[in-house]
Amino acid sequence: MIQLRVTIFYFLQVIMYMIFARAMLSWFIRDANNPFMKVLINLTEPILSPVRKLLFRLNIGGNMIDFSPLVALLLIQFLSYLVVGLK
Repeated sequence: MIQLRVTIFYFLQVIMYMIFARAMLSWFIRDANNPFMKVLINLTEPILSPVRKLLFRLNIGGNMIDFSPLVALLLIQFLSYLVVGLK
């Protein structure tokens, strides 16, 4: 059971790093056809898309700033603490 929790925790950490990298690199790499950005977009979009839709329904954010990476990071961090805290 402990091994499963550790595996899930590290998996969530990798997802967090990918979302953070995508958010930071989106400021510098504007070409979505860049191979590295394509990989990041393909791996993180299934997580960010539902968050983006939820924020749109709640009328949070705007056209200029996408808060979905920040909200997704907070949710994944909370989930990580839940997984580690389970006994």
